[in-house]
Amino acid sequence: MSPRRNHPKRSQKRATDSDEERDISLSSESIEEHSEGVFRVRRITGSTSTKPYRCPGCDQLIPTATPHTVAWLEEDVESRRHWHTVCWTKRSDRKPRTLRSKGAPRY
Repeated sequence: MSPRRNHPKRSQKRATDSDEERDISLSSESIEEHSEGVFRVRRITGSTSTKPYRCPGCDQLIPTATPHTVAWLEEDVESRRHWHTVCWTKRSDRKPRTLRSKGAPRY
């Protein structure tokens, strides 16, 4: 007896599609326009997150198995960064980060 298949057979349509022709509405990827440029934004589920990342918005660690957002400029894949979803949505409200010494006044 042959072993049981745990995955469905690939349909002919899926086998002929290439990544460039993939319909973006079928994935969790979207395109957003911002003052910095046009970004591709992908929502990552906790089950597909396999290693920790550092969020550029809050400079905190995104642990493994945590849902988060990956964003990059459309023409520059090397600028791809992993963000907390809240940090990505609030990044335009964030003020420039000023490092102060512990006892310095906040003005």
